[in-house]
Amino acid sequence: MKSYKKELWFTTKKRREFVNITKEVQSAIDESDIKEGLVLVNAMHITASVFINDDEFGLLSDFENFLEKLAPEKPYSQYAHNGYEDNADAHIKRQIMGREVVCAVTEGKLDFGPWERIFYGEFDGLRKKRVLIKIIGE
Repeated sequence: MKSYKKELWFTTKKRREFVNITKEVQSAIDESDIKEGLVLVNAMHITASVFINDDEFGLLSDFENFLEKLAPEKPYSQYAHNGYEDNADAHIKRQIMGREVVCAVTEGKLDFGPWERIFYGEFDGLRKKRVLIKIIGE
């Protein structure tokens, strides 16, 4: 069994963004030369997420609206966490959207349904953050 590790780094231009990283994950699989196995894609920060869904603008907008209704950014004073920082909402949004995904690799490709894509979800951006890609297999 082989393993391969790659890191992606992001500095988003907005506090909240969704970034389609499917091509970057597939590139890591290509670099790994692993044909059959699993790939883990993991947000390495507690205010960021990795998830799978459709890359459709309306849906991504719906996610943003849903998350903001559920855990609004402001007023900052509504959260006990926000004594030192102002990002309690980002922690909650990350918890809802998830930390990581694990995907099958078959014949050297992500083994996806027709509309599935991997996203990096940023909820407290404007600073450098990391995503880990770990591939294991043959």
